[in-house]
Amino acid sequence: MTVEGPFADSLGAPEDNLVMRAALALAGHCGIERPGAAIRLEKNLPVASGIGGGSADAAAALKALRDLWVPETDDDELARIGLSLGADIPVCLFSRTARFSGVGETVQSGKTLPSAGVLLANPGVALSTAAVFGRRSGEFSDEADDCGPWADAAAMAAGLMRSRNDLTDAATELAPEIGETLEAVSDQPGCLLARLSGSGATCFGLFPDDETARAAEQSIAALYPSWWVCATRFREEGDDTA
Repeated sequence: MTVEGPFADSLGAPEDNLVMRAALALAGHCGIERPGAAIRLEKNLPVASGIGGGSADAAAALKALRDLWVPETDDDELARIGLSLGADIPVCLFSRTARFSGVGETVQSGKTLPSAGVLLANPGVALSTAAVFGRRSGEFSDEADDCGPWADAAAMAAGLMRSRNDLTDAATELAPEIGETLEAVSDQPGCLLARLSGSGATCFGLFPDDETARAAEQSIAALYPSWWVCATRFREEGDDTA
């Protein structure tokens, strides 16, 4: 396994990477004594940033190696292997809009998301998910009662306003920069909603369209040149480019 990309130096040894662990878990589960594959990981997302980058990498490796080694392995079995490595891997294997619950093992198809611009902003802080869960206290919120479908980005933002990320307070206590990031995103013209992503420290903003999100990206990048900022969008059905 080789690793390259702008965040390659932030990762540890290749043998400790979640991608390699996924490969070895699949081989062990399927009884492959001498697995063989050449894996190249291009790390373009910040490490430990709350956007599921490592989980998505592991899910991609599981799918590719399943096709290479054991194509008869079904999706449910692959999801069980993924869950043994990380709670976010089953939904990354699903790779479509979804609701998931429990510790990540229950994945249900979600509603089609409306066209919207999305801005991701990370203040350059790596944040341990375990540390954030260890810091939080109290009960978790009830399930969101509005999960679409939504007519447009504004309707989606209004629906999401009625729910919250229960990890925000704990994450902000560990990384106060999150508060500044949320403020910077929410202050951008056209921002409909700004929230913490996962356990952080990446924050996201919803915008009416791609153009508005790109303008926000340029504005924040100019104000905070050391931050990682990326304007993106939701993937549409059959589109593998987003």
